[in-house]
Amino acid sequence: MNPGDLLLQSFHAAVAAADPLKIVAGHLPEPPAGRTLVVGAGKAAASMARAVELAWPQGAPLSGRVITRYAHGLPTDRITVVEAGHPVPDEAGERAAAQILTEAAGLGQDDLLLALVSGGGSSLLSLPVDAVPMADLKTVTRQLLASGAPIQEMNVVRKHLSRIQGGRLAQATHARACALVISDVAGDDVSAIASGPCAPDPSTYADAIEVLARRDVAPPASIAQHLARGLRGEVSETPKPGDALFARVDNRLIATAHGSLEAAAEVFRAHGVTPVILGDTVTGEARDVAQVMAALVREIRSHGTPFAPPVALISGGECTVTLREGAQPAGRGGRCSEFLLALLDALGDCPNVWAIAADTDGIDGVESNAGALISPDSAERARSLSLDARDSLARHDAWFFFSALGDLVVTGPTRTNVNDYRAILIS
Repeated sequence: MNPGDLLLQSFHAAVAAADPLKIVAGHLPEPPAGRTLVVGAGKAAASMARAVELAWPQGAPLSGRVITRYAHGLPTDRITVVEAGHPVPDEAGERAAAQILTEAAGLGQDDLLLALVSGGGSSLLSLPVDAVPMADLKTVTRQLLASGAPIQEMNVVRKHLSRIQGGRLAQATHARACALVISDVAGDDVSAIASGPCAPDPSTYADAIEVLARRDVAPPASIAQHLARGLRGEVSETPKPGDALFARVDNRLIATAHGSLEAAAEVFRAHGVTPVILGDTVTGEARDVAQVMAALVREIRSHGTPFAPPVALISGGECTVTLREGAQPAGRGGRCSEFLLALLDALGDCPNVWAIAADTDGIDGVESNAGALISPDSAERARSLSLDARDSLARHDAWFFFSALGDLVVTGPTRTNVNDYRAILIS
């Protein structure tokens, strides 16, 4: 098989391993004596809701509301799907989150709250505290995104500005709660995935303030004032581990990045290539991670260690891209394509090396591609088009670079999300 096609096949296998329509049914709880309210948020919310409808007994009461990203909806019968803003929250998500909180609060002890949680939910399930206007939540979200803060740090801040995240959804209901969780977070910490609406939150107001300071973010006054009040104990903390309310809450992790990496590894193994899973928690600045990967590739190419070709180096996790001052004119692209551009710059005309980096949700940053591919002739083809990888990298313009080469990976929304997928094939 052509190496590029093999990389694409491995990516599709990784996505399929986290497809809600294939995995949700096996994790559903038994219907309660009362009614079941389905709520949720994330890039996988619509497909998870559809999977619940297909598997739920027809005679059992079922209703609800989930929030997903624009263009990620699906037709449903009993569960309303709302589309809203991501990665920056908007008023559509705020209205739907308020409705979800009200409906959850109306459940009784014989009812079930079934929460469908997936990556992207932190933005989509945005219901700021009364003291913080949505406009200010948007501002601090943009500031954190530009700062290069990893998702865990961003969510520490967001949980302490929310009426529904950080365990507050579970806190708001009297019903038994079951959360089905698809992880897009390194380490699969359910308190960080979609900011943990049904999970105990170990972080504090002090932690949120420290994140903003470390990332050199000066938030709007309403946010600074609210966090300061929380630090002084004037507003309540998020519910913590050990809180009695979580005795009636079951958080079930149903798909992870590592499970997807294992599915991809089987594709390589079936084609005579040794798969090496480097881990599902590979994080850091995209260009720095690329430098480390390039050094490993050169070692394998030159000395056959620590792995002998043919080998596929597979990794997952979420890199970050810090927008640097002077990166003008501003380019287009996401963390996956930036990683690949940095890898190409570091490898140059290295023979017999192919690579893919793509987001399993089908969207790299805010672009329409999932990611991109590189091949041994990428650098040569770029030169023939007067493209310079280093110059494009300085402008964060990976999308244009790979678009000009015809090497973007375009899938459309996959309606799942287990973070980024990277594979480097050395033949």
